[in-house]
Amino acid sequence: MKTMVIVAHPNLEASRVNRVFMREIHNQPNIDVRDLYSTYPNWNIDVEKEQQLLLSYDRIVFQFPFYWYSCPPLLKKWFDDVFTYGWAFGPEGNHLKGKEFMLATTTGGTEQSYQAGGDNWFTLSELFRPIQSTITRCNGTYIPAFVTYNTTHGTDAYFTQEAKRYTDYIQASSSLLVH
Repeated sequence: MKTMVIVAHPNLEASRVNRVFMREIHNQPNIDVRDLYSTYPNWNIDVEKEQQLLLSYDRIVFQFPFYWYSCPPLLKKWFDDVFTYGWAFGPEGNHLKGKEFMLATTTGGTEQSYQAGGDNWFTLSELFRPIQSTITRCNGTYIPAFVTYNTTHGTDAYFTQEAKRYTDYIQASSSLLVH
C-alpha cells in the first residue's frame, strides 16, 4: 500500500513529539512525507499538484497537533482548496473514491480529559467528526485516528515508543484498524 503522510504543524522545529514521529516515518520505505507548512509558507496551495499527489496514493495520513479542538489552520485551508466540487465531491467528484484517510494527532491532554464529562467534554472521535464528514463526503474511506495523549509531560522514551506504534498503525491493514 502506497502511503503519504501530510504533516501540518505550524512550528515543527519546536515540537518534541511530531519531530520524533517524522524521523521514524522517514525511515519507512513505503511512506512518503510532506510538510505543509514548509511547502506552503505563503499559504498559496498548488491545488492541481496536491490533487495529483492524492491520486498517486492509496492511504493518506494527516499528522498534526490537536489545535483548538481541530486541525491547524493551514490544513483546514488545504481541505478547503484541494477537495473541490466536481473533483472530490459533487458531479464527477469521485477522484478520492477508494482512498483511505487517517488522522494522526498529538495532544497535551490526557486520554481521560477527552472523555464525555472530562475536562474537554468530548472524545477526540466526536471532535474529529467535521473532518471525518469531509472525507466521507468526498468518497474517501475514513480509518480510525491514531492519537498520542499527554505529550506535555511525555519523555523522549515515551515519544520513541509512540513513534514506533504510529508507524505500525499507519502501515496496518485496514481490517485491523476498524474498531
